[in-house]
Amino acid sequence: MSRIIAGVAGGNPLTSVPGTATRPTTDRVKEALFSRLESLAVIDDARVLDLYAGSGSLGIESASRGARRVELVEFDARASDVCQRNADMVNQVLGSRTVSVHRSKVESFLERAGEDVLWDLVFLDPPYPLGEPALSAVLEKLASHLDEGAVVVVERSSRSDEPAWPDALECFAGKKYGETMLWFAEPA
Repeated sequence: MSRIIAGVAGGNPLTSVPGTATRPTTDRVKEALFSRLESLAVIDDARVLDLYAGSGSLGIESASRGARRVELVEFDARASDVCQRNADMVNQVLGSRTVSVHRSKVESFLERAGEDVLWDLVFLDPPYPLGEPALSAVLEKLASHLDEGAVVVVERSSRSDEPAWPDALECFAGKKYGETMLWFAEPA
């Protein structure tokens, strides 16, 4: 069972998406990821976007640790329902509507985002079958919605190639955790 690791809602269990269509980020990887993000000072008061959110665990962890606003984007109906349950739980603990859920395809969501909509921290954990050209297209659309100093985290299989970064994004780190690979990028 997945849980919120730290922050105001730390220790609360998260509902998981039934079936095998999603891959929850393990607590070990989540702990390492958030340790890195805290050292980069990008969580507190951040505007967070969690694309291909699954259960929403990364965005919800951000909310628990002090993010100002978190948007979870998930197209699958079952996963989106789980995101909503987890968002409702953390919002109740926080006493505010910090986390919102959007049932949408990632590409459509980014196309609808106004030009003035900016995020400070973005998580992308796309399905492994999503090809590199499709991921590159999403990263390209995302790049214009990043504030100065923003961090983008892409989670992929450790057997996958590094994402093809658009010119507007620059990879500054990559870290392997068993079968999981995390890539970190920032606006170029």
